[in-house]
Amino acid sequence: MWRELILEAADDAELGQPAGEDALAAVESVLGQPLPAELASLLRECDGVRGRNGVDVVWNAERIALDNAEFRAAPDFAALYMPFEPLMFFGDNAGGDQLAFVRTPPRTEVFVWDHETDSRRLACYRLAQYLGRALRETGDRYR
Repeated sequence: MWRELILEAADDAELGQPAGEDALAAVESVLGQPLPAELASLLRECDGVRGRNGVDVVWNAERIALDNAEFRAAPDFAALYMPFEPLMFFGDNAGGDQLAFVRTPPRTEVFVWDHETDSRRLACYRLAQYLGRALRETGDRYR
């Protein structure tokens, strides 16, 4: 399902190999949060999606765990930004802004975190909508 949707939006998208259950469990263990069902389903089909110009539209499971853990533990970030624990970052726009799901409480919408203003705004209502927009459009569409 996800591969077809992605390749329909951008036939030149680069798709990772499927993530194993151990990799998904590791993300949940490191972050202490369950993966959103849609994101877990996508990662089971393709562990990461790279769009035009090498933009990591969806990170692989390892990067999701690593980047989220680093954002939450960085002392400089704690002084500059609102807490990141409610969010689960899973992709970026190659301009510094990150895409995330709200995990506390769990939501299905995709939000964009603006690294310059620390704002967290609704970007799309579902992961499929985000993928379509992120892969079809160019430029900084979430600013």
